[in-house]
Amino acid sequence: MNLKYFKNTVPAVAILLTAGLSSCVGDLDVEPIDPSSTMTVDEVSLYTKCYANMALAGQGGANGDCDIDGLDGGTTGFVRQLFNANELTTDESICAWGDTGIPEFNYNQWDSSHPMLQGFYYRLYAGINYCNHYLDVCAGIDNTRMAEVRFLRALYYYHLMDCFGNVPFATQLSATSPEQIQRADLFAWIESELKDCIGNMEAPVARTSSSIGYGRADQDAANLLLARMYLNAEVYTGSARWSEAKEYAEKVINGPHKLWTTGKNGWSAYQMLFMGDNGENGASQEAILPLLQDGITTTSWGCSLFLMASTWKADMDLNSNYGTTEFWAGNRTRSQLVEKFLKDAPNVSAEDMVIAAGDDRALFFGIDRELVVTTPAEYTSGYAVAKFRNTYSDGKAGHNSQFIDMDYFLLRSAEAYLIAAEADARLNGGTTTAAGTGYVNALRQRANTTTLNSYTTSQILDERARELYYEGFRRTDLVRYGLYGGDGSSSYVWEWKGGAQNGVGFPAYRNIFAIPAEDINANPNLKQNTGY
Repeated sequence: MNLKYFKNTVPAVAILLTAGLSSCVGDLDVEPIDPSSTMTVDEVSLYTKCYANMALAGQGGANGDCDIDGLDGGTTGFVRQLFNANELTTDESICAWGDTGIPEFNYNQWDSSHPMLQGFYYRLYAGINYCNHYLDVCAGIDNTRMAEVRFLRALYYYHLMDCFGNVPFATQLSATSPEQIQRADLFAWIESELKDCIGNMEAPVARTSSSIGYGRADQDAANLLLARMYLNAEVYTGSARWSEAKEYAEKVINGPHKLWTTGKNGWSAYQMLFMGDNGENGASQEAILPLLQDGITTTSWGCSLFLMASTWKADMDLNSNYGTTEFWAGNRTRSQLVEKFLKDAPNVSAEDMVIAAGDDRALFFGIDRELVVTTPAEYTSGYAVAKFRNTYSDGKAGHNSQFIDMDYFLLRSAEAYLIAAEADARLNGGTTTAAGTGYVNALRQRANTTTLNSYTTSQILDERARELYYEGFRRTDLVRYGLYGGDGSSSYVWEWKGGAQNGVGFPAYRNIFAIPAEDINANPNLKQNTGY
């Protein structure tokens, strides 16, 4: 890992940890350590590594060693594979590249040997290993940091539960193969863990990058993760938990992580959330858990740079105001996402698209592009997304001409508004009360678009797409609404869904991914997910 991750904390030294899940030992570039042996503990570095696992691939920056042996940093990048798993497989994005695994994402045709899902899976378990190691050898040193690491471990397990279902589970270092936990039981464990550790986490504080503790998870991180889990509880456990989803979302809404609503120098408030100076320009008041990025000190091919470079081509900013030299021209929209904003979208710049849509979030570039994706391998077949950029809102230059400074807001308070609104509608027969309506309207007012007097659950699903597109939510949302795989999957199709240009449904077993075959073969306690 890079020698510095947190801004304003002690620089982190690269430390590789023992594997806590034995079925992953062979896939982590670490030497097993006897937990009972005498060793010097660098508590701050271990703690930092638990966070840095989400933002960096390993040691030495973007071109250094990857923590996961046999795979590269891009294949295992947390944000990169969170995006691929939850966006490329939906109506929001499609990728032009031919890398092994990308067409399978595009067409919903992955299997248990999919390399990028394997990379995501092992990245999540790397994080759990780091957390388990910290909790084992650093107990009693700092109760607040202990609570944060417990939160991070719960967050890693949340993504495994959401994406892979019944997964290996261990909370301590062990030389034995871990047992497989059922999804509903893992939900209960995460819920209990979050509620137990939240009291020792820091009270919620809105910070900028110059603030002590910027990038650390506070109590609202736990509140928001609980709200997200309760929103999807029926999928994970079979029982709805709408009241609790609303309750915990409102804890966040009523806290200090307020929506950022002030534009600057021609940039909208929404754009400022995704710019190179988003840690400094004020927008970070909305960030509950930012993953820190800096063009010099924290470089990675699999975090914020991936989001910008993979979605941009050099023709997209008419003023050449990009903030990076990286243009990979891969990910772009399927027409269904653009149509959430306006029908028959014009072939215009992102600035003019916002005007045409009457919504600051419609950051799509259509010049020399076709709206409908007819050729998946051609980047200009589909509108480009100009949501992420390394430009500074104050006009200053970034720290590096290649790597970018845009922090990635993994958790932000806008999500809480949408959770509270949907839960409110579901508790009220499918339509929001005044409170739920107000939450949606707060987001729409920030986007300088029209508001309504009430919203149905279907309208809230579309609003989630407008607010959160390309942030890793869409697959989970479509599954919750019964529109991804299964009996309802033919009622809502998108371009190239299931591998057909006009879209076809696919079986419900694809609502979760396969556990990597390599792990199935290594651990006799594991049973593959149905259908794979």
